[in-house]
Amino acid sequence: MDLEKLKAQLMSRIDTDDLLEVKKVERYIELLKLDSQCDEVLARDKTTIVIENGKQKFIKSHPAMTDKTKINTQLIAIEKSFNFVDEGLPPAASTVEGKSKEEFSEADLI
Repeated sequence: MDLEKLKAQLMSRIDTDDLLEVKKVERYIELLKLDSQCDEVLARDKTTIVIENGKQKFIKSHPAMTDKTKINTQLIAIEKSFNFVDEGLPPAASTVEGKSKEEFSEADLI
């Protein structure tokens, strides 16, 4: 993912005079970088690790898995809190698959 393009896109959709919104975008991008680093570690080490304690061996989840979960939770929270400016954007479809209420029939309920 090209994070610079994503940052530019997000910055174009917020009020850049609002320092809190700018900070949210910066934090969002930093979290995506951390998530990418976790992906690299997991690709190298796989999703489980072996802990040896004397003669005992335990298989545990890789700590990066827990970190990815925490990062994902933070990303979702930031996404929900963005205050996007509606200028120049097409209106969001208010119904399923962009259909208006008149285009649905009783057969669609089955």
